[in-house]
Amino acid sequence: MKGLGMAEELSGRRIVVPETRELGQLLRMLEERGADTVPCPMIAIRDTPDTAPVEAWLRRFASGTCDDLVLMTGEGLRRLLGFARRLDLEPAFLDALAATRRITRGPKPVRALREIGLGADLPADEPTTEGVITALERHDLTRRRVGVQLYPGNANERLLKFLEGAGAEADPVVPYIYASEAEDERVVAVIAEMAAGEIDAIAFTSAPQVRRFRDVARAFGREAELRQGFERSVVAAVGPIVAAELDALGVQVNVTPHDNTFFMKPLVRELAAALTKDHKG
Repeated sequence: MKGLGMAEELSGRRIVVPETRELGQLLRMLEERGADTVPCPMIAIRDTPDTAPVEAWLRRFASGTCDDLVLMTGEGLRRLLGFARRLDLEPAFLDALAATRRITRGPKPVRALREIGLGADLPADEPTTEGVITALERHDLTRRRVGVQLYPGNANERLLKFLEGAGAEADPVVPYIYASEAEDERVVAVIAEMAAGEIDAIAFTSAPQVRRFRDVARAFGREAELRQGFERSVVAAVGPIVAAELDALGVQVNVTPHDNTFFMKPLVRELAAALTKDHKG
């Protein structure tokens, strides 16, 4: 294996990639290293069908009611922009956003802000709710109105209670939902391949992906197969939130990027290093 080129280091390795939004990018990076990728697109993101609360929130925000805005995800900001555009509120929304102190959890909302020419005023210490809270604790929030962009399946009572205790008024909004798009049978087939030892690794980039595997395994009585599959595959997680979801499922995470670099490129690099080392052994 000495002198192995990047285009060959994952040659013959079958890697499951459960992703939707950035599936193409992750597949390309793995395939450039010679991997045989197994795409398993399980999660679609849609605008929330309950549009009235989002529209009301946008009208409030666009009128300048918020002093701060906590952005938990990049997808959330993009969805809010889409709603604002359809309501003919985009210019007012962007003006209000520029005038508001912007707090971000992790790199994805920062990236979404950059797409519209803005930056993060207060990035979280780490890409978690606790990281957001730690960053906010250094500031006086008394009588400040704080918009909070949440994401599906997480009401984030911890953050909302913190804001209330700090003397702020929270104004939460959930602009999108997760919808399982891929057929359950495809997920079951991937679980079976993992259990049979036909998959070398699986690379998780979001917590909902982990929950989707769990839910399908439960629904089809394949939980034992899923456990066996995880034991027989190298499991990679892009960051601590995904790793925590896997840990809660009793899954050992073998690969995660070092130095708090929660991006796909470091994930691929670390995964390649782990599989190359395993191949040598």
